[in-house]
Amino acid sequence: MPTNEILLKTELEDCLPLVQKGKVRDIYSITGDKLLFVTTDRVSAFDVPLANGIPNKGLILTLLTAYWARTLTAEIPALRTHFRTLVLPTEIPRSLHWRYRGRSMEVCSLQPFKIEAIVRGYLTREAWDSYQANGTVCGIPIQSGLREGDAFPNGPIYTPSTKADVGEHDEDISEEKAAEIVGLNYANRIKDLSISIFNVASAHALERGLILVDTKFEFGLNTATHEVVLADEILTPESSRFWKKEERRVGESTPGLDKQFLRDWLGENGLAGVENVTLPEDVVKKTGSMYEEAFEMLVGKNLAQVIGELGGTCGFESLYSISVKETKTAQWTEL
Repeated sequence: MPTNEILLKTELEDCLPLVQKGKVRDIYSITGDKLLFVTTDRVSAFDVPLANGIPNKGLILTLLTAYWARTLTAEIPALRTHFRTLVLPTEIPRSLHWRYRGRSMEVCSLQPFKIEAIVRGYLTREAWDSYQANGTVCGIPIQSGLREGDAFPNGPIYTPSTKADVGEHDEDISEEKAAEIVGLNYANRIKDLSISIFNVASAHALERGLILVDTKFEFGLNTATHEVVLADEILTPESSRFWKKEERRVGESTPGLDKQFLRDWLGENGLAGVENVTLPEDVVKKTGSMYEEAFEMLVGKNLAQVIGELGGTCGFESLYSISVKETKTAQWTEL
């Protein structure tokens, strides 16, 4: 069940070989081509780690990723994701299940593409700043006369970036540069999948009262089949911006249910990019409540209900069955 305990460190080295410790996720090897992604409650912002964490954040990111993996593949038959199951591997003793269940997912191992696939549906934040300065977003000319918070007139735009190593910063790149990095065929496939996923997810979220503003996807290559596979976290408040439909503002900034609140607090206090900042309790609580509200709106049940229904070893199918509605073929809907 969700608790107020904050998990900042995983300790599974006696059970499984540790492959990598990331800013938020720790990755363990299971067997063959299988990995275990364990999402902690650690927080990073502006590419640096913060000192304390957000309770239940790892649960929310993992369970939403599993939820979206099933939802998206049902709507986009050609889409493959690296998600396999929420069931913990047998190497982890049952005495530890309470700590790791719901925040751990078994995935297939992939060769990661060294770009990040960013899709933007609305003119806001850094996109708005760029548009005001020169009429472009990430080098893409945008129709004049738009206001902050407007949807892009011709639908969502694709703006890839580099995938920087830990401690370094991602940089916006052109589609041509992305093709140089990963190859033209793979670059085109990543773009096409990213736009398709965004459209499906946007329609799905809108039915539940949320606007998907923008998001970041990561992809990897299945070297056996040469398929492009959706990887890492999917459409969470950490990798995406969400607005409540009824709170959307045009002509000014709209508050969201995502990580932007935390980023804004750091910026307003001169702490953007400063490592090991300790967040005050009110910021921790508000960030956590925003993540939980976004989760509940998207999934249709609160976090405690979902964890309760996961139970023992039932895993992925139970999560999916709790609330996924039939979603019609998605088209971009401009609000």
